[in-house]
Amino acid sequence: MGVLVCCDCFFYRKSKTKPNGKKPPAEEKKQYVEPEFTKIRVVDFDLKELVVLPREIDLNEWLASNTTTFFNLINLQYSTISEFCTGETCQAMTACSTIYYWYDERGKKTKCTAPQYVDFVMSLCQKLVTDEEIFPTKYGKEFPNSFESLVKKICRYLFHVLAHLYWAHFKETVALDLHGHLNTLYAHFIVFVREFNLIDPKETCIMDDLSEILCSPVPAPAPSAPAPAPSPSSQNHVTER
Repeated sequence: MGVLVCCDCFFYRKSKTKPNGKKPPAEEKKQYVEPEFTKIRVVDFDLKELVVLPREIDLNEWLASNTTTFFNLINLQYSTISEFCTGETCQAMTACSTIYYWYDERGKKTKCTAPQYVDFVMSLCQKLVTDEEIFPTKYGKEFPNSFESLVKKICRYLFHVLAHLYWAHFKETVALDLHGHLNTLYAHFIVFVREFNLIDPKETCIMDDLSEILCSPVPAPAPSAPAPAPSPSSQNHVTER
């Protein structure tokens, strides 16, 4: 099938050096792990409840539905800051100390800016999730044998986009007051891929600090202290006349 050939034309590799071979600068302070930002969420319940496979649902159906949803939501989240992610501001697809590259089917390195990389990712995902032979929507249509591996590929690419959003565009996201949405989306996504082992932990370890914070249930607010009982001297007394 043409789409499968196209999908395999590009795959990622990551590098901890700049395109010119120099080491990247020292890691910057991660604003996105500061408590004042991580505490902002859209929901405050355990996201594990949202990702567990329901007993009456087929596994592939569940993976297909959630993967398609995450693609749409991450694409939408990226679109909110896309005007700030340009070839000038993001000359490479970076996340923490990692730079992601694309290679063609012959192993040739393709120099890629972040917006180009994201465009490749979204175009690839769009082709996959709308292909009836891969993500069937008609009743009785079977999923291909390659389905799980393709879901893993999509999730890996989507993780790169989320990591770049935090690393390069968190300030803009905060300025737009959308960090609560990003935090919730990220946590939901990480809980999902962990539940079904869709991404190698070595791939996501660059964001482990944030993942451990956001994937933990939001602590319940401490109960307010009861008001002290009034002292006898402060109580009103009625004097009989």
